[in-house]
Amino acid sequence: MRVQMKYLDETRSAPYPSGTMTQRDELLRLIVDRSLQKGDFTLASGQKSAYYINGKQTTLDGRGAYLVARIFMAMLADDVPDGIGGLTLGADPIIGSMLTLAGMEDLELKGIIVRKEAKGHGTQSLIEGPLAKGDRIVIIEDVVTTGGSSMKAIDAVRAAGGEVKRVLAVVDREQGGKSSLREADCHLESIFSINELLEA
Repeated sequence: MRVQMKYLDETRSAPYPSGTMTQRDELLRLIVDRSLQKGDFTLASGQKSAYYINGKQTTLDGRGAYLVARIFMAMLADDVPDGIGGLTLGADPIIGSMLTLAGMEDLELKGIIVRKEAKGHGTQSLIEGPLAKGDRIVIIEDVVTTGGSSMKAIDAVRAAGGEVKRVLAVVDREQGGKSSLREADCHLESIFSINELLEA
């Protein structure tokens, strides 16, 4: 289902400091300034890297959260799913921001959070949120490397009866994530590639 989102109309956005900077340009600048770190790092995948992207330094900033959510909502506009979800903690601020924009648009969109392991009390749920069998869910990520975190969320949603075909990421580190997700019948779409960040 395609929807027209009045609050996502480019002509209604706030002016940028330069007067000509696009939202994507502004987000790139924020990520490079706040999230991209150089050094010696071990990633969640176990791989070593000379740089690290701490996405939460951008997505937990008011302007950064808005820009990521707005661009992701525009990416969903041609095919709005029943919901969005992802593995805690990287997806959490993005999902909250996207749901806020959806509410402003009177757009029905639910959010779910996938725990890294089922909680040991109460309902012992692995997934938090109103997921129903047959729901079409788009997985949200801040950074994709090998696709391992995305697969944890995908597997959990599918096990609960949801359908997952798309993953949206802020940054694709281009280290096998896209091909791994393709093997799981999921299409990865990212706002930026790592090369764009390193060249900026």
